[in-house]
Amino acid sequence: MSQRARSNLFLAVLLLAVAVDRRGDGVCRGAETATGPSAKPLSLHARTRVETKPGSGHFNAVTKALAWDPARTAIIVCDMWNQHWCNDATKRVAEMAPRMNEVLIAARNRGVLIIHCPSNTMKFYEGTEQRERARRAVPIATKVALRKNCNLDVKREGPLPIDDSDGGCECDPPCKQGSPWTRQIETLKIEAPDAITDSAEAVYLMKQRGIENVIVMGVHTNMCVLGRPFAIRQLVDQGFHVVLMRDMTDSMYSSRRPPYASHFTGTDLVVEHIERHWCPTVTSADLLGGHEFRFAEDRRPRAVIAIAEPEYHTDRTLPKFALGELGKDFRVSLVFGSQTDPADLPGLEVLADADVLVVSVRRRPLKSDQMKLLRDFVARGKPVLGIRTACHAFSLRGKKPAPALETWESWDADVFGGNYVGHHGKGDRVKIAVLLGSRPDNPITKAIVPMLNDREPLVGNGSLYRVRPLASSATPLLIGSIPGKDDEPVAWINQRADGGKSFYTSLGHADDFSEPAFRTMLVAAMHWLTGT
Repeated sequence: MSQRARSNLFLAVLLLAVAVDRRGDGVCRGAETATGPSAKPLSLHARTRVETKPGSGHFNAVTKALAWDPARTAIIVCDMWNQHWCNDATKRVAEMAPRMNEVLIAARNRGVLIIHCPSNTMKFYEGTEQRERARRAVPIATKVALRKNCNLDVKREGPLPIDDSDGGCECDPPCKQGSPWTRQIETLKIEAPDAITDSAEAVYLMKQRGIENVIVMGVHTNMCVLGRPFAIRQLVDQGFHVVLMRDMTDSMYSSRRPPYASHFTGTDLVVEHIERHWCPTVTSADLLGGHEFRFAEDRRPRAVIAIAEPEYHTDRTLPKFALGELGKDFRVSLVFGSQTDPADLPGLEVLADADVLVVSVRRRPLKSDQMKLLRDFVARGKPVLGIRTACHAFSLRGKKPAPALETWESWDADVFGGNYVGHHGKGDRVKIAVLLGSRPDNPITKAIVPMLNDREPLVGNGSLYRVRPLASSATPLLIGSIPGKDDEPVAWINQRADGGKSFYTSLGHADDFSEPAFRTMLVAAMHWLTGT
């Protein structure tokens, strides 16, 4: 063999040795990507938040498909400790861990690198091959300086939507804070190809291996999942493509603190914050199939609120009402009408898993696929609540819609048992009376009667709708009157032909939401519709 041939052979062997050493697991990366489990991409449904228009403050959930190469993907498991200082947090970690371990098994079998990051427990893992694999990662220069602590970036994301200043423990009495953890929860199996770290070693290891995509899971979303040196803020800053697995996480939030919503609503709010400001989210169903994970104590019915009307400003009143009045008992998804395409309700596909639909829409034809979602929801006998213009939500007064768009001209009759034919002019406020003789046992009536008296009567601040006659399936609960005109029903329930039930009110003017009895009526209607 010539000297040149021997030199070339030596160089090839040296390069192969370097590649093997960098992998740290004795497997040549090139061989795996060519024929191994990474050949089939990971198919993810990434949800993000898109503002209806700049400065509107209204965001729709928009989902798009991602196809990630498993060999260029890692999973970060954040602080899934064996014990937390908060007892409730410890229980939720234990409840979530079996499903998370299934995710890790499925991802590992596809060739995804699993990096376990139980902070402040590295002593427990000293000498293990997984700990050494991360420790040997060679520090490299990064375009953006690595941070040891990635605290709230007020300029980029503003404040968090929940107040976690008390530590977020919801136990009664609150648990004593401390650091009782010693290792990662044993339910999550650490296998030979994995790595263990609690620092920016994770960044070095992923850069060294050519990892471009990262799935983050673990606890807690409003704290460590955002702020650890291996977590979302750092990874986004370093240029990785990042997603949060939103059903494999939890928050540290107590309903005793603003916004005084349920613990699980608090988690949803932080997830939405991340989708707005940092990265998309996916669910474990993308890897395992079936449905997303939900904690056993999270029994909230899912409410979808569709808002697309310009006159009564329900784009402001309904979100505030939803958070303040429904946040403890309902899992709410807001769907705002597009401000560039009047026939689009972006994100309406969430209706497929909804338990109740709230409609505040005015004269909007819809794209065929969205109208199908709506018709299918009603056909399944699902409950519907309508506010004000909802009676003519999808009607163009009989006019033919543009090509590829659909109306639902009989929506009012089909869903609400109504007969909207117009409204009286603006003028006197509408005087409201309860029709005790029709359904005195209805929980909606029962909820508002104690609130009504001569000093605080319920009034309607918008014009009186003309809706007579109602269908025989409809039962009026409230009647409205103005001087010199016939009385008109302003709130009623309807037992639909498809087996479902609906509630409708022609109230819903912006000033109506300042009326406690009106808000109480809507909350009672939501509970009646969902049987909760």
